[in-house]
Amino acid sequence: MSLQHASTTAPDTGTAAPAQGARPVASPTRRVPRPGRRPQWRERLEILVLVLPALVLLGMFVAWPVASAVRMSLYRWRGFGPMDDFVGLDNYRRVITDDVFTQAVTHNLVIVVLSILIQLPLGLGVALLLDRSMRGRGLARTLIFVPYVLAEVIAGVIWFQLLLPGSGVVDGLLGGVGITPPDQGFLGTPGLALWAIMAVLTWKYLGLAILLFLAGLQTVPADVHEAAQLDGASWWQTQWRIVIPLLGPTIRTWCFLSMIGSLQLFDMVWVLTGGGPANATTTMATYLITQGTQRGNYGIAGAASVVLFVIGVVMAALYQRIVLRRDTHVER
Repeated sequence: MSLQHASTTAPDTGTAAPAQGARPVASPTRRVPRPGRRPQWRERLEILVLVLPALVLLGMFVAWPVASAVRMSLYRWRGFGPMDDFVGLDNYRRVITDDVFTQAVTHNLVIVVLSILIQLPLGLGVALLLDRSMRGRGLARTLIFVPYVLAEVIAGVIWFQLLLPGSGVVDGLLGGVGITPPDQGFLGTPGLALWAIMAVLTWKYLGLAILLFLAGLQTVPADVHEAAQLDGASWWQTQWRIVIPLLGPTIRTWCFLSMIGSLQLFDMVWVLTGGGPANATTTMATYLITQGTQRGNYGIAGAASVVLFVIGVVMAALYQRIVLRRDTHVER
C-alpha cells in the first residue's frame, strides 16, 4: 500500500494573513487621557464660575445703566411718572445742536490735551530726579503723592477757599509781590477760570504720573546705565536716548488713563465753578447733571450721557488701535 502525500494547510484562525508589502491596519483603540489633565468641560465650568461674578457686576453697573440711559434718551421725561412721551432721536438733535454742549465737548478736549502737555513733562522730569540717590527722597515722594490721595471734593473745597477773590490766600500772595489779581477772582473770570481749574488738576493728579513713571524706572536694568557710562554717555544722554524710550509702555498707559479721566471730569469742576462763569468751564458731565437734576430734562441728560459714552469709547478704541497696539501686538 502506497502512502498518499497530503499537503499541509495553515490552521484556520478566522483572520486573513496580511499580503506581502501591505501596511498593517491598526485596530481602533480608546484615547487614554493624559495623566493629571482635567476634562475640558470641567475647565470651562471653572472659568465660568470664576468669571460669572465679574459678569454680574458688569451687567449691573455698566450694561444696565447704559441701557437705561439709552431708553431714557428716547423720551421726554421730567423725572417722575411713566415714560410715555416718545420723541425718538429729538433729544440727540437738541443736545448736538446746543451751543453749551458744544462748548462742553471743547472744554473736555482742551483738558485732555493740556493734561498731557503739562503733566507729562513735569511728571517725567520729577520722576527722573527722584529716581536718583538724594537726601529726603522718600519724604519728597510722599509729599508729591499726597494730593492724589485726597478726595476730589475735599481738594476742590480747599482750592475754592484758597482762590476766593479778595480774601483768598492766592490773592493775598499775589498782592504781596505787586501783582493785581482779577476783581472777580480766577474762578469768576471767564477767560481765567479754565486755566485755574487746570492748575488745580495738575496739582491733584501729577502725583499719579510721577508714581507710575517711578514704577517704570524700576524696571530699567542697571546694566543699561553701566553700559552707557562705559560708552561715555552723560546722564542726560542716557535718560533721553535710553531710559525714556524704555518707559514708552508706561507713558502710553498713563496718557490713556489721563485721557479717560479728562473726558469724565466732573467733581473738581462742579465744586470749584459748577460749570461757570457763563459756561466757561462746563464739561460734558456737568452739562448732563445740570440738565437732569437742576432743570428736570432727564431725556436730554440721558442723550448727553450716551453721547459722552460714545465719545469715550471711540477715543479709547482709536487710542488702543493706534498707540497701544505696539505694546500688545506680537510679531509672528
